[in-house]
Amino acid sequence: PWAVDENYFKAWRQGRTGYPLVDAGMRELWATGWLHDRIRVVVSSFFVKVLQLPWRWGMKYFWDTLLDADLESDALGWQYITGTLPDSREFDRIDNPQFEGYKFDPNGEYVRRWLPELSRLPTDWIHHPWNAPESVLQAAGIELGSNYPRPIVGLDEAKARLH
Repeated sequence: PWAVDENYFKAWRQGRTGYPLVDAGMRELWATGWLHDRIRVVVSSFFVKVLQLPWRWGMKYFWDTLLDADLESDALGWQYITGTLPDSREFDRIDNPQFEGYKFDPNGEYVRRWLPELSRLPTDWIHHPWNAPESVLQAAGIELGSNYPRPIVGLDEAKARLH
């Protein structure tokens, strides 16, 4: 079910998907060559299950950017995320980046560090700015679709495409 969408691939690489935790992770990767294991799972799951891009593209990008890239480990990790290994995750299980954000970055410190354009956004909205009232966005200096993207794919839409 892979999509071949270069625009999605570019947005993911640049940290411009509209999902703050994913975007923060991808910007950290580009800036430092490193990602915490949990963020690796979030961004790779998003790549495969939400954007539905070929997992080998993501693995190759990790290989080219991670300082600790390891071919065998990375290949198994990407195959685990896609659900192609015997003990893999269910293919239709989508990790919600909003929930993952509140679980692993409850105060939004990680997102604010890597996405300075969201730094003034209140914690209540940091992992889902598209739901924030317009007055909150204006006070934080955020114009969705201009200085921070709207989500490029809806999670419900992605889940429906997996079935």
